[in-house]
Amino acid sequence: MTFDTFDSFIRLPQVLACTGLSRATLYRKIAAGTFPPQHKIGERCCGWRASEVNVWLRNPMTFTLADLESARA
Repeated sequence: MTFDTFDSFIRLPQVLACTGLSRATLYRKIAAGTFPPQHKIGERCCGWRASEVNVWLRNPMTFTLADLESARA
């Protein structure tokens, strides 16, 4: 599953559904720097940029945060 080219925020259930990761594995990967971090989008709300999740989906085995920087450039 991929998302449209505009950069929207997606919430945890959508991230889990499109990646196939468990919640624990997702947060473990964020801590290890092998999955894009979430962004605060409200006082009690966070989400992931769809474009960043798409970068991870293209190459989940070797993803690093540096991949996000090169994708933005």
